[in-house]
Amino acid sequence: MVDLLDLQKSFILSHLKEGDTCADFTMGNGHDTSFLSKTVGKNGHVYAFDIQENALINTRARLEKEGCFENYTLILDSHSNLKNHIDEPIKAGMFNLGYLPGNNNKSVTTKRITTLPAVKDAISILAPDGILLVAVYPGHEEGALEGIELEEYFSTLDRHEISVSKFKIINSPTSPFFFILEKSNH
Repeated sequence: MVDLLDLQKSFILSHLKEGDTCADFTMGNGHDTSFLSKTVGKNGHVYAFDIQENALINTRARLEKEGCFENYTLILDSHSNLKNHIDEPIKAGMFNLGYLPGNNNKSVTTKRITTLPAVKDAISILAPDGILLVAVYPGHEEGALEGIELEEYFSTLDRHEISVSKFKIINSPTSPFFFILEKSNH
């Protein structure tokens, strides 16, 4: 069976290497931040965003426990404000939309009003041959609407500049799916 998380990482690893700069736009409990930190190594850098203080606490604890290099900046702010914090091109970015795993408060979730602007800004700072991964969780109303809005927007992008692919388990309509955006290298 296809493991979507392994598939996501394989796409990221085809673009991201030691010394690169990247971003985890929805740090949650730090799984993606840790993966990115280990991938770029001590000479790379990871910017990680979340609006919930407990996400920063959980992520910092995970990074320290896993022995990650101090190559990260944890940011308590919306990903829609990414340009206030990142002023350099990124080689990879990850959005894992939805709500904080393990949190009982499911009312705090990513929302279309900030997600689409954040994705547009992330595309604008994407380096040549860079990649964005956007994981969508359609099992709740806002997640389903985010997925529809993002797909509509992605369909308008020039395929010669940004190639957009969608990976979805067809016979499981509420399963998470993800978009891969790969920027041309010119």
